[in-house]
Amino acid sequence: MPTHARGFVTIIRNVRPWGGPASDLHLTDTQITAVTPHDPATAVGPDAGTAVDGDVIDGGGRLALPSIVNTHAHVDKSWQGLPWQSYGGEAGTDGRIRHERARRDELGIPGVEITTAVLREFVRHGTTALRTHVDVDLGVAQRGIDVVREAVASFDGALEAQIVAFPQDGVLRREGVLDLLAEAARAGAEYIGGLDPAGIDRDPVGQLDAIFAIAAEHGCGLDIHLHDPAELGAFQFDLILERTARYQLAGKVNVAHGFAIAQVTPSRRADLLAAMAELDVTMTTVAPLRGPQLPLAEFDDAGVAFGFGTDGIRDLWSPYGTGDTLGIAWQYGRAAGIVRDEDLTRVVRIATSDAARFVGRDVHDLVPGARADLILLDAENPMDALVRTPPRDLVIGGGRVLHSTL
Repeated sequence: MPTHARGFVTIIRNVRPWGGPASDLHLTDTQITAVTPHDPATAVGPDAGTAVDGDVIDGGGRLALPSIVNTHAHVDKSWQGLPWQSYGGEAGTDGRIRHERARRDELGIPGVEITTAVLREFVRHGTTALRTHVDVDLGVAQRGIDVVREAVASFDGALEAQIVAFPQDGVLRREGVLDLLAEAARAGAEYIGGLDPAGIDRDPVGQLDAIFAIAAEHGCGLDIHLHDPAELGAFQFDLILERTARYQLAGKVNVAHGFAIAQVTPSRRADLLAAMAELDVTMTTVAPLRGPQLPLAEFDDAGVAFGFGTDGIRDLWSPYGTGDTLGIAWQYGRAAGIVRDEDLTRVVRIATSDAARFVGRDVHDLVPGARADLILLDAENPMDALVRTPPRDLVIGGGRVLHSTL
């Protein structure tokens, strides 16, 4: 299998971690081993500054950040690399599900080549770690998971992905889906998913009881899509929180989208956030253009973590999406009215270092002992990087070059 990663790098010279003083990053295999002040007079050998085929790279004073973490992707769904596919079918979650089921086979979805093309776009935009939902249903069974694992493996360990076995067509309304989710959990999927327990299955208690039981039995996490709005969605948050406590799954449950939490009254939201913090229930958002954003200050004050994701890109749900999770962070910041330096930097951290937990890491930063996943950008500081989203000039994953324009 061809690899998309080049050889290991040992030194990245003259970069500014988080916009600080010029420094050299020292790498050993997959890890950052030291961060030292940059000395322009220090000789480092003939390969310095010759771009990326040697083991020493000159960053030219660029901003260095931890790589982007995509906490909510669907890499198995895209038609990336195929001819343009016109939008068709009916709108709404159920309408998009039916349209996707009707057309995916003719387009070769899921497929290794298409999925690899999507991952390359993620990498080009600075993502080296992601959590991806992968459809598990009666039409594809576990095939999508196999496809995604093969595509990720082609990066030879430089790109890492955690998988959510995702019941896109519903859980209870399709007999046999629960068995497929249990099978995926037994086979090593890090998470299993749920989908609008009320809006799709019309049985929120039944769906949640079933998927929580599977997660508890097999020791995996839960990552639940919840689009249902306002109080209907908030009611399902209550059910999720009750079951997180009952099944002792604190720290292993995430709610994706969760529009309802931004739509209920401030007092109702405060109660939900307090309960989420107590059980370490997290959220992921794609910063939708319509509707209110997750309130950053309220989440931080409560101690509830959330991450950014791209959702699907260029797929049968929508032709939009580029694979740039930093662009999603920009969208969130702009839509939420975030303008102060400390808040802009906080948004960048949500997209990078603070997303470590969403991909199974204790630390994801430019510090000794961290995995060597980082990006270089031509930007003054993290705030400038967010508001301009400049190209990622260099992307390093696990100490190896994945993308470079140097």
